[in-house]
Amino acid sequence: MELLDGKKTSLEIQNELGAKVKKLVKKGETPPHLAAILVGEDGASRTYVNAKVKACEKIGFKSTLHKLNADVSQSELLKLIDTLNRDNSIDGFIVQLPLPKHIDDNKITLAINPRKDVDGFHPENVGKMTLGLPTFLPATPNGIMELLKRYNIETEGKNTVVIGRSSIVGTPMSILMSRKSNPGNSTVTLAHSKTQNLKDICLKADILIAAIGIPEFVTSRYGEA
Repeated sequence: MELLDGKKTSLEIQNELGAKVKKLVKKGETPPHLAAILVGEDGASRTYVNAKVKACEKIGFKSTLHKLNADVSQSELLKLIDTLNRDNSIDGFIVQLPLPKHIDDNKITLAINPRKDVDGFHPENVGKMTLGLPTFLPATPNGIMELLKRYNIETEGKNTVVIGRSSIVGTPMSILMSRKSNPGNSTVTLAHSKTQNLKDICLKADILIAAIGIPEFVTSRYGEA
């Protein structure tokens, strides 16, 4: 079993991006500008967004964080999104999920300009991903693909099992692994909470990707993971 070091790879990518940004600035170009919208005080969301802001600072990106109270109205959030859509100084932005229950996630996602949807959640970007066209990809699946690529993990013809079918990780992961690309070209099984004989399916996997959001869900009972 080979351990894929995500933190090490992340630092390598940050250093590579930092070098690219320096070259842009030397040419007199403006560094990319990423904005983030954080609604409420969810601890995990706050940590995730703060990590993105720090990463931007490290590599030389501009970053803007918009913090909104948990009781912000949906219309107010939509107004802010419209402002960011129209702001030519903003190259891309994210709306950190989850959102409060009184806000419709789908309406928020649809309101984001696809060309600024760096999370890759807008249906236009999801469609392009499915067709194999250049587009923004969801961060976690894209990160997994990058790990497989950088560690030269052979995926062609392999039996890949993805556990979890969320629109954020599991489903896009299954699409990316089945695309005609490298990494990719796998035979993919998408397992979920209604899957029968999950253990047997996992034991037959050449590549097992846990996208279920439960720590240590995949253990030796499913084979090595």
